[in-house]
Amino acid sequence: MTPALTALLCLGLSVGARTQVQAGTLPKPTIWAEPGSVIPQGTSVTIWCRGSLEAQEYRLYKKGNSETWDRQKPLEPGDKAKFSIRYMTDVYAGRYLCSYRSPTGWSEPSDPLELVVTGLHSKPSLIATPSPVVTSGGNVTLQCGSWVGFDRFILMKEGERQTSWTRDSQPAPSGGSQAMFPVGPVTPSLRWTFRCYGCYSNTPQVWSLPSDPLELVVSGVSGKPSLLSQQGPVVTSGQSLTLQCRSDVGYDRFALSKEGAGDPPRRLGRQPHAGLSGANFDLDPVRPSHGGRYTCYGGQNLSSEWSAPSDPLDILVAGQLPYKPSLSVQPGPTVTSGENVTLLCQLWSSVDTFLLSKEGAADPPLRLRSKHRAGQHQAEFSMSPVTSAHGGTYRCYGLVSTSPYVLSQPSDPLELLVNGPSTDPGPSPTGPSSTAGSHWYLYVLIGVSVAFVLLLGLLGLLLVRHRRRGKGRKPGAADPEPKDRGLQDSSSSAAADQEESLYAAVQDTQPEEGVELDHRNARDEDPQGLTRAQAATSHAPSDVTYAQLNRLTLRRETSASPPSQPGKPPAEPNVYAALALR
Repeated sequence: MTPALTALLCLGLSVGARTQVQAGTLPKPTIWAEPGSVIPQGTSVTIWCRGSLEAQEYRLYKKGNSETWDRQKPLEPGDKAKFSIRYMTDVYAGRYLCSYRSPTGWSEPSDPLELVVTGLHSKPSLIATPSPVVTSGGNVTLQCGSWVGFDRFILMKEGERQTSWTRDSQPAPSGGSQAMFPVGPVTPSLRWTFRCYGCYSNTPQVWSLPSDPLELVVSGVSGKPSLLSQQGPVVTSGQSLTLQCRSDVGYDRFALSKEGAGDPPRRLGRQPHAGLSGANFDLDPVRPSHGGRYTCYGGQNLSSEWSAPSDPLDILVAGQLPYKPSLSVQPGPTVTSGENVTLLCQLWSSVDTFLLSKEGAADPPLRLRSKHRAGQHQAEFSMSPVTSAHGGTYRCYGLVSTSPYVLSQPSDPLELLVNGPSTDPGPSPTGPSSTAGSHWYLYVLIGVSVAFVLLLGLLGLLLVRHRRRGKGRKPGAADPEPKDRGLQDSSSSAAADQEESLYAAVQDTQPEEGVELDHRNARDEDPQGLTRAQAATSHAPSDVTYAQLNRLTLRRETSASPPSQPGKPPAEPNVYAALALR
């Protein structure tokens, strides 16, 4: 290439570049607002424009205005300028652009900045359906609505980088307008806090007040806490109510959520209690709106993830419906353990369901569908078989399916007394319709029969004892002295070669004090040596004396016989018995 051609090419490139600069082809600046582009009414905001170090002047333009909105000299080191709005109003709301001028000409305009003022209309509501509690990886729908007829709704996610979504409004079923925003999948690694606004289509940069913040609870699989009510599941309007969330896991914070409400869960810090971590959520005074199903969660401060939900707890508000049911019991308020018991709840007014509540019980009330009988609505709560644990004070309520957590007036209290088990309960009743009369008659009949048999047995024993005593006092047929109650000795006049055997049988008698039965005295009175008062003589081959004694003590002595007469065999030694009462 010749030097002349090279010079011409360089001259052409230089002229082309200069022509582009003069036509405004400098790099476009960037524009932003601090503290943000959504500014509450009455607060200040700063708009920044950054260009080149060669910039000599910055200008700010607002769309819709033909003139320059403002112009500023660059700040050191010269690559940016500041435009301040001290008091934000709807006049400043709109779209802004900026540009800068250098020695070579003007730059292209920046991308537009939309500056929004909030707080000029009433705030909408923001709820999550079906619940603000979402499992990790799940989806949820956020509903922004208002009674004001907004044309649009804007949903904003709070965080370092604010993200917003805009949707046209739709008529709400209950009146007003609303917009639905699907969100998800949610993860515990981020904070999911939202607000929403409403606006009109002719002033899209003038928004309402923000809704209350809604933070989604991302539940995980860590140990679930327990949820209970100090006052029980059935409460009345106006009283105090405390829900306790407890866990043996060392959670730092707790959240309470009400099913279907869509409101953000209430949060409390850890409150140690009896070695457990937990929190007390006060809901007082109780209002009808407090009725519903609640769950609670535990979480750690260093994680945005929450635990698995507790088992649900239903809170029922009584006294909101104008009618009052009646409560009765069959077979009666006092029963024996093992019987079948039926509690009957009745109401003339039409209800869908009856509830039976036991005073002081933490368990949820029993529920039964209403049945229409004999012009009344009723439900039969059976306890079969009844135990001592069933004893207590009961009340029943009616409710309608459209308001399942709002109850009627309570019935009058009914106290059920359960006695200990019966010794012979008899056959089990076949159902709740069994009556108490047959049971009590059976128990009485059994008791009377047992008492009668025992009385007959006692009388028989007394009669036998009396007869035996009578036999003991009756004198023998050959007794020479019928008044003598003692034993008399007996002797045999048989031949000398036969041995004497003496049998003394003493019956169950008790001789009078001071009376001594002496074998020797009887021998002296009977010279022939033969007596038969309760004695028998036996000619056994051996010389044996038998004595059967009852309640007596025997003293045996042996005395020498008087000298025998000539011509007679020698007499045997006398054996006598002296009986004395001890």
